[in-house]
Amino acid sequence: MRIPVAVTVAALLSIGAAAPQDESFTSLFDGKSLAGWVNINCAPDTFAVRDGVIAVTGVPICEIRTERMYENFVLELEYLHEAPMGNAGVFVWADPLPARGQPFLRAIEVQVLDGRNSDTYTSHGDVFAIHGAVLTPDRPHPKGAMRSLPSERRAKGPGEWNHYRITARNGTLKLAVNGKEVSGGYDISPRKGYIALESEGAPVRFRNIRIRELPPSGTLTATQVAAEYQGHRALYDGKTFGGWRVPAAEADRWHTKDWTIAYESSMAAPGAPLLTQDTYGDVEVIADWRFVDEAEPAATQAVPTPTARMLPGVRAVIVPRQEGAAQKPGQWNRLVQRVQGTRLTAHLNGQLLVDDVAQASLPAQGRIALLPVGRKVEFANVLVKRLP
Repeated sequence: MRIPVAVTVAALLSIGAAAPQDESFTSLFDGKSLAGWVNINCAPDTFAVRDGVIAVTGVPICEIRTERMYENFVLELEYLHEAPMGNAGVFVWADPLPARGQPFLRAIEVQVLDGRNSDTYTSHGDVFAIHGAVLTPDRPHPKGAMRSLPSERRAKGPGEWNHYRITARNGTLKLAVNGKEVSGGYDISPRKGYIALESEGAPVRFRNIRIRELPPSGTLTATQVAAEYQGHRALYDGKTFGGWRVPAAEADRWHTKDWTIAYESSMAAPGAPLLTQDTYGDVEVIADWRFVDEAEPAATQAVPTPTARMLPGVRAVIVPRQEGAAQKPGQWNRLVQRVQGTRLTAHLNGQLLVDDVAQASLPAQGRIALLPVGRKVEFANVLVKRLP
């Protein structure tokens, strides 16, 4: 990657500068590796350690997270945008998996942005709730959003390091930018969860990430605690079809599209499936899907239930169907399938769709299939968990 001159001169000479020593803080980044961080939905090279910093390519849109949850804490870090108009973020009290139809987590986002300022958002430390999280901003937002705008614009531009100090305690969050508190919120939920770093379309660097944990609040309600990681891993890296078998006859119809997998055809009839390279026995599969076109003809047509005879060697299949709790075309759905032995249980958008039903001739080991239906359909957040 070619680094802008501004970055080379103003920043890289100080790239190894150490954070002030404070024994009450614990480092979350050792300067040498991503030990302690978990790749949620990124390509292998999206987050990498170079010259003592975490270098983020911005592609795809995705996150890495801490191995465990945190409740009350002070988090300090530094970030640098490599080029103008950069975009990234720090997620606090986050879920471990992306929200439905999003590359992002349910969380409180501490914005890491450059060069975009208006009456409703800034590049100087906005704090806001995303994808189901709840926050009351310190000062009312002009549009009534759950977003705290900074009282003062203190962030430096591309090629310069900025310091964030995030104090998260008892459902309240405060952000100090380069030494002064400027934004925050309260009555936050969840208020215990993972900490995550975000890649969002632009190169950015992080360094000197450290945390000081504070005493817990006591008993928290279920809604105040983020979801706990259950062992799912992503089957799509946001950049390539690595780990998948693309059908040769329809290779021109399947496309990687940042955090989504897109299928385009001139026909509404089901196409050839995308298959995993690996095979699975008992398994739980999560996948989001949507018909892209609100006038998709396939949305009004009955789609036959795929059988083992129709898809030989397939253990679990994700197929777009307008049934049960399905959202209208253009909106995202989440299908969760659990296959144990020859029995299938499935939930669509949180509602039970198939309740422990026997599947005839289901192979004991097989691949996972994405079966395209419609002229334009997208899949996202394809996750798998092997069951004992």
